[in-house]
Amino acid sequence: MRFDVITLLPQLVEAVTKVGVTGRAKDRGLIDLHCWNPRDFSNDNHRTVDDRPYGGGPGMVMKADVLLKTIRHAKLQAPEGTKVIYLSPQGKKLDQSSVREMSQSKGLILLCGRYEGIDERVIQLEVDDEWSLGDYVLSGGELGAMVMIDAITRLQPEALGHNESALQDSFTENLLDCEHYTRPEVVESLVVPAVLMSGNHPSIARWRRKQSLGKTWQRRPDLLNATPSTKTTDIKALSNDDKKLLDEYLQDHCSQEQDLPEHKKDI
Repeated sequence: MRFDVITLLPQLVEAVTKVGVTGRAKDRGLIDLHCWNPRDFSNDNHRTVDDRPYGGGPGMVMKADVLLKTIRHAKLQAPEGTKVIYLSPQGKKLDQSSVREMSQSKGLILLCGRYEGIDERVIQLEVDDEWSLGDYVLSGGELGAMVMIDAITRLQPEALGHNESALQDSFTENLLDCEHYTRPEVVESLVVPAVLMSGNHPSIARWRRKQSLGKTWQRRPDLLNATPSTKTTDIKALSNDDKKLLDEYLQDHCSQEQDLPEHKKDI
């Protein structure tokens, strides 16, 4: 998969492919990263990419003419049909299902804004989608682009050491991941759950599913389309087997009122 990133800080973005999963994926030819600096497409000797906003106000706005040249140059290098994505606080909040969908693309052009943002006409003319990491503001879109590259790369075939690793990540099937343990067996009196050492793989799979359901209900009930007043048997998003497992989890871990999260005090 090819990533074309339009950024004033190419060295920052390129760092995402220097180490770790993304670094190995690039070395193995699973992903390709190209950064395009809008300053290289400016028409003046000062390589100007921004100007004062019409209507006044603080800060500067990235210029439309420079960004349009940069985007259209990147499009010529990218696979046909590659979408242009603008990283912006006004964008849709990025989630795993969206990452999974984008991972099926041959390429993406990621546009990183700086200063007060970019000229709106660039969005109207060339941007296909706007995405945000969350309800907060960063200094630019570079960190958002790096997050997207990492999340999408993880879903590329052969990118991870084990092909099933990505399938067990949090947010797969709208569930958080279960807890994990490794040696030693005892850490300051805390013991690894016996089922994980039993060698009984069906029982282990059932336990992990139950923990995943329980953690999601406790920490992110919105992923299950649950509300503070929802009883476990009323969650339409769950199968009957999952409802049974979630009920078992609540009996195991939330038998006392003081142990219940606030949104479950009425269960």
